[in-house]
Amino acid sequence: MTATQGNLASLSRFIFRAPNWYASLAFALFIAALTGIAAFDSRFVLDDAWQGIFFIGLPTAIAGAVTPWVDRRMGGQLTPNRASLLALVCECITIAFLTVAGIIAVVSARLGANFVFDVLLVALASIFAFRLLILLAVSRYSFLKAAVPASVQTVAAAGMLAVYGGATTYILDDPQLKQMLARSEQAPPALQGFIPEDFLLLAVICLLYAGAVWVFLVAIDRPWRSSLGVSALDFLRGFVGYLAEGSDELETFFEDIGEEAIVPVTVLAVRRPDGEEKARFVLPMIHPGPMGEIGGGNLPKRVAEVADGVAFPPHATAGHDFNLVTESEVETLLEAAETAFENIEYTAEATAGHRHEEGEASLLGQAFGGDALVVATYAPGYADDVDYAVGLSAMAEARSGGLEDVLLVDAHNCNDGLAGEDLGHVVPGSQRSFDMIHGAGTLGETLAGAKRGQLRCGVAWAETPWTPEEGIGPLGIRVAVFEVGDERTAYVLIDGNNMEPGLRETILDAIDGVDAVEVMTSDTHIVNTMEAENQVGQAIPEAEVVERISGLVESAIADLEPVEAGMASERAEVTVFGNDRTETLASTANAMVSLGGALAATFVLAVMAVSVLIFLVAGV
Repeated sequence: MTATQGNLASLSRFIFRAPNWYASLAFALFIAALTGIAAFDSRFVLDDAWQGIFFIGLPTAIAGAVTPWVDRRMGGQLTPNRASLLALVCECITIAFLTVAGIIAVVSARLGANFVFDVLLVALASIFAFRLLILLAVSRYSFLKAAVPASVQTVAAAGMLAVYGGATTYILDDPQLKQMLARSEQAPPALQGFIPEDFLLLAVICLLYAGAVWVFLVAIDRPWRSSLGVSALDFLRGFVGYLAEGSDELETFFEDIGEEAIVPVTVLAVRRPDGEEKARFVLPMIHPGPMGEIGGGNLPKRVAEVADGVAFPPHATAGHDFNLVTESEVETLLEAAETAFENIEYTAEATAGHRHEEGEASLLGQAFGGDALVVATYAPGYADDVDYAVGLSAMAEARSGGLEDVLLVDAHNCNDGLAGEDLGHVVPGSQRSFDMIHGAGTLGETLAGAKRGQLRCGVAWAETPWTPEEGIGPLGIRVAVFEVGDERTAYVLIDGNNMEPGLRETILDAIDGVDAVEVMTSDTHIVNTMEAENQVGQAIPEAEVVERISGLVESAIADLEPVEAGMASERAEVTVFGNDRTETLASTANAMVSLGGALAATFVLAVMAVSVLIFLVAGV
């Protein structure tokens, strides 16, 4: 990926899952109780805690329960989990406002309870604006409609202030209504002293803040409309949905900006003489991204689920431009792979593994009949994805030497993360691209004319005890050893996204019993749910990885037996990000992140200044 795409990938550091609504509610009530103990001054601590729960926690609970109901009635899609989390965040914002105001009021002799009341009104207006922004991002409806569910928490808090703060005593004449809705004597002194004019002032400030949110969104949205033809809210809505609930809403956005592409899907299958499948290499020429299980992020696992033998889904020569836009596109690839699998013609003859060095590129290849498996790496140099066009050219060059079909793998096994301007993307026209293309041509000629012999194969795999957060996906580590004559070639596949520099060389030095070996990663992006940079060996001690691989190679050698192998390819038409859309999306999103914060801070300062002016005018 490019540096710009790397910055976009790093947005995954913001990803988390919204807790269950009852967890958010429990925490909100706990915080409210602590705030009550700190803010109210009754004779009993438990009474203070109860008052905090009632006057601070209850509006939060109301917002968590009522907001999704209102939102759904208006055609939105806010879930109870998201609503409760949003209400909790707004409660914390309100408490922060009041804490700062209380400290200032204590320090300054000129400021008293009225100052704290004014800050409370600003806090209630602020959470209305914040909720408005989030609801516009989450639910697909107009600005005016979004204002209704956005106002629930502010209205609930303002209603309680009116009843228990004294405002209703000024406007209610009916004794029965006063008995029901004027209860200032039951509230702590800290909440008493509100008058009807305070709530008119709150309404004015809310309108001001809503206008600021609208102007902010228009300013942020303009670059997206002009460059991508879509709204920034579409991206934000999908990102928040995946962030909070793991939903697939982000895929809808990607569909809108995606474009059609035709990609080869190549399958190398190995079976025992009785026809039972032993191993299957499946290589769709797409990129398994962009993150988590969005698009093709979990493609390796999906491939493994449909194979009868041990599945090997290595990384193809394709970058983020060839990310699938939706997970449903994976089905199209699997159908093409199944068609290719059914068309395979098997042979019991193969060549030994041959390695060829060309510039920075190192290619290990092995022919099965007239077809070949070729694995390319730039290690020990740093490299990330190989461009789609470079891979196609290398495959064509290899076939020109006399091969019929080529399964070309990007080993994706050495990189230094997301640091620096050049993240190792191998693009057309670069020296590295010509190294791979010319190397593939030379290796193709070598394999086409190499001596063939009886093929034997052994496989082994382990899920491993490591988790995606540690850089290893659910497929763990898989090993295939091919033996022809007295020469053995091993292919190691780790279900991860690239490897720490030097780890590949350490593994190669530690493996015994084979004549040639290469280590690959699947480039699964399921390991990037929590962070964009999570390479194999970054969180796990290298010695443990090496020990596990060495043991699996020994098991695969012990599993060697006569087999037949064959290869076939099909083409699949899928929707991918596109040749220029990825960079445009990355540039626009990065600009939104970098400029959005500064723009938001500017808006906040501006509306706060206007708020102060309003209070000064109202005080006069």
